[in-house]
Amino acid sequence: MSTPVPIPRRKVTVRIDGTERAAAEGSTILDVCRDAGVEVPTICWAPTITPVNACRVCVVELEGSRTLVPACSRRVTEGMEIRTGGDRVRASRRMVLELLASSVDLSRAEADILRWLEEYGTDPERHGPDRARVSEPVRRHDELYVRDYDRCVLCYKCVDACGTEAQYTFAIAVAGRGFDARISTEYDVELPESACVYCGNCIGVCPTGALIFTREFDLRESGGFDPEAQAVTTTVCPYCGVGCNLELHTQDDEIFRVTSPDDHEVTSGHLCIKGRFGFEYAGGRRREGRTEADPATDRDESSSA
Repeated sequence: MSTPVPIPRRKVTVRIDGTERAAAEGSTILDVCRDAGVEVPTICWAPTITPVNACRVCVVELEGSRTLVPACSRRVTEGMEIRTGGDRVRASRRMVLELLASSVDLSRAEADILRWLEEYGTDPERHGPDRARVSEPVRRHDELYVRDYDRCVLCYKCVDACGTEAQYTFAIAVAGRGFDARISTEYDVELPESACVYCGNCIGVCPTGALIFTREFDLRESGGFDPEAQAVTTTVCPYCGVGCNLELHTQDDEIFRVTSPDDHEVTSGHLCIKGRFGFEYAGGRRREGRTEADPATDRDESSSA
């Protein structure tokens, strides 16, 4: 099958931190920065999701603009002059990161977020012990995934992934207003009563660990989570003929997380319930010398009894 040739786009010229760059018309400032190897922090942005400008960590200075602009959604135009690392930009990013870290637990956030907290010199504790904090109980309804909203920064990526960006299930929404705003199921019903189809795409885009595999959650809570002992193996999902690529995250030969590459032409990082959670047969937890996913052993034991 031939690959369609994309329609060529007109080039525009912009300056990033004093260096002239050519960019395709319609590209965002973030696109140009990433192509140029210039790091711009992001939390609510993902390559497979339309920008929502929620976190404001990606702001940059744009010549002629009174305010800082979000790099993730601002389109480039001819002659733009952009500064990505000035004092004003750094102060804004530091403030946003610090306020987020002061209100929620970011200890299990993505490695880049933890690095930015250090690089921008954030000090969440300076806001004092009486600062407003998100405080919600851990929600564990099944053995697939855990909702730990004490870690949620309201990036809306899970809402979008469950909605028009990927799944079209619309099982995730925002409930409440202001500081009481929180991620919830549609109409705030219990998870088993919601429209959730357990595809896990919300987990795949969550940057802070607020949505997490139950197995990974238990591993972290027990203190046994060890990145040095982990490996990632790329394979193909065996359940149907679509050909979705899987990334199996393992520790001690046990799968604790399944993802898919964002740039995979079939999945764009998204999976169904079988691809995301149907891995017990490939190495379930061993219990008393057998695996959980071993019905033959169960039959042998019941017959001998």
